[in-house]
Amino acid sequence: MLRLLGYLTHSLERLGDLMNSLAGWMYLLCACFITFDVISRRFLHFSSQGTTEISSYMLAFGISWGLAQALTSRGHIRVDVLVLRLPVRVRAYLHLLALAFLTVLGLLFARRAWDVVLESWEFGAKDTSALSIPLILPQGLWAIGLSVFCVLTVIVLLETVLLLLLGQQQAVDQRLGARSVAEETEEALEAVGLTHTPPLPPQQRTNNAGTGRE
Repeated sequence: MLRLLGYLTHSLERLGDLMNSLAGWMYLLCACFITFDVISRRFLHFSSQGTTEISSYMLAFGISWGLAQALTSRGHIRVDVLVLRLPVRVRAYLHLLALAFLTVLGLLFARRAWDVVLESWEFGAKDTSALSIPLILPQGLWAIGLSVFCVLTVIVLLETVLLLLLGQQQAVDQRLGARSVAEETEEALEAVGLTHTPPLPPQQRTNNAGTGRE
């Protein structure tokens, strides 16, 4: 069971990485689009008539498409001054509690997102710009990102529960705890191309954490 959950987590992690990369390129495209629109208004007396709407759609679904990767990379902002001072066996259960709340929040977001998409579909809703874009297109992309995040939180929650039942508190802390200074440094070095150490798959990271190996 644990192996199956690890495989599903790894698959969703790869999907989240792809979605996060697409979201990053979308932000770059959004910046180029806004820049072009500003220049065209000033010098060419031409406007797309939908800059606000289109850029808002790009930002909205770009954020939702980055949520899964933020979870697997432990990129969410957290206040952990007190948590880091607690023993591992306590921290592990606090991680579980935080993940449970995040899972509930993800379920609510995903459900409401698809309610909004369905409502737009039923009424044939379009935006108020001159482009008249059907709202189900940007809302659907937004809902897909939230859904992937929701499924990922559920699977990681189940995996965490099993690890705690097996007494692997260290593995849970390694998986869900805040990133260390060394990990932050390694990520920064990878971003500038100064290191080429491939990341470990989730299952191997879990096994290493459980045995105390790096």
